[in-house]
Amino acid sequence: MNEKKPFPIPVVPAASAESAAPETDAALEGCSSGESFALMVLGDSMEPEFVEGDIIVIEPEGLATHGSYVMAWLADEWIFRQLLKAETDRGWKLQPLNPNYPTASIPDLSVIKGVIIQKSKPGRRKAAKFYV
Repeated sequence: MNEKKPFPIPVVPAASAESAAPETDAALEGCSSGESFALMVLGDSMEPEFVEGDIIVIEPEGLATHGSYVMAWLADEWIFRQLLKAETDRGWKLQPLNPNYPTASIPDLSVIKGVIIQKSKPGRRKAAKFYV
């Protein structure tokens, strides 16, 4: 009988307030920075499209364009928003779908660290939605 061995998943603590970039872990150095990864949505800032508990798949090297859903590193924290071109054609903004949250202005796309390419409901394969 082939017994499967457990695969350790490293738990990385959130970056401290003193650091300007996400911390790295030696266990994660073997991963390619271009590999897609999944996260669970927490909070209600992206409702109604993304509700708490949804699983989103992020493509770190995805093409971020007007209207894309993105992960960004802004003000020493990760933020999940919709990327929109500013009306003045100077810069961009990170817009929450829930109007109870503020919009963040960004001068360029350097803070964008990944593009959301898929969302799924946990345990429901047929409930997947693709964004690319």
